Amino acid sequence: MPLESQDILRAILDLARWAPSGDNTQPWRFEVVNERHVVVHGFDTREHCVYDLDGHASEQSLGALLETMAIAASVRGWSMRSTRRGDAPLGRPTFDVHFKPDPRLKADPLAASIESRSVQRRAMSARRLTAQEKQALEAAVAPHYRVVWREDFTQRLDMARLLSAFAKVRLTMREAYLVHREIIEWNARFSVDKVPDQALGADRMTVKMMRFVLGSWGRVRFFNRWLAGTVAPRLQMDLIPGLACGAHFALVAPREPHMVDEFVAAGRAMQRFWLAVTRQGLNLQPAMTPLIFARYLREGRSFTAQADVHANAVHAAERLQALLGVQEVQRCVFMGRIGAGPAAQSRSIRQPLQQLEVSGAATRTNQPMSPHGNLQSMSKVAG
Repeated sequence: MPLESQDILRAILDLARWAPSGDNTQPWRFEVVNERHVVVHGFDTREHCVYDLDGHASEQSLGALLETMAIAASVRGWSMRSTRRGDAPLGRPTFDVHFKPDPRLKADPLAASIESRSVQRRAMSARRLTAQEKQALEAAVAPHYRVVWREDFTQRLDMARLLSAFAKVRLTMREAYLVHREIIEWNARFSVDKVPDQALGADRMTVKMMRFVLGSWGRVRFFNRWLAGTVAPRLQMDLIPGLACGAHFALVAPREPHMVDEFVAAGRAMQRFWLAVTRQGLNLQPAMTPLIFARYLREGRSFTAQADVHANAVHAAERLQALLGVQEVQRCVFMGRIGAGPAAQSRSIRQPLQQLEVSGAATRTNQPMSPHGNLQSMSKVAG
């Protein structure tokens, strides 16, 4: 492999690995075929994670990765073309990615925001977004996606209450507990493959309580039943932040997505939107739980054995439809809140590139990809 091309390719992959993924799962591995051809081996967590319904959350993450690769390549004067393999096993989306030099290609200005883009779970400024900021964000996903805004105090309060209602669902559901106990790295400001506890958005005492409670499902049930265990986390992580922001948004597709390629395309749009937010000097926190559980209910899919949790989810989903509209909820692929203010001081980072690379021989085994960089049974669940 020519040294110059090898260096360019590795620089592209090293920047692309900063793409977002649910709970920092990083559901991709890179197989370098030659200096212009990379195979992206994806995997999803549907068997382990209640939040990864049919693997669609992971598919959106893979779309975000592909868009980041294309943006990173543009900086090097390379264009990119990706094709999904139709014969890949279920839950293992695989993409052939080809690059070529293109002297006419201009560097995408979003590239400068790839590494600094992060999640801000704490309170943001309540100043409304300017018309120019909103236009820049809408342009990042036009013409195929549109943005629905919820900005004034009443709308933000309604959305904050909605997020709190869904938080009660996930904080009282055993299936979600099994995820939460695995994806947090305690006593950490940064994490290469999880979410550091300092990035959760809760104060120190609440985080300590959460760590103790998450030690067992019995503790979760006891605290929730007798000690109002969800009150402090919902107040600090959902209600207050939901109100303390400039706007809530919903990224809406032309039609409800069903196929893998539609979710991958949605992930590419999601990443462009998020990078545009960062380029404007703003912060973003995703809020995907409402969309995921609304889809479970819409399709009559089971997600919990607890009748009270199911009933709470039904009421929360009805509130979501009332706030956004039935069709908007079905077509929405990304939602969250945006605001000005300081960037997050704690965040998930990424595994080194060498840990994300695999050989062609290894990928031909039937073992599932591990989130920790090798080919073995997955021991970590993530959303």
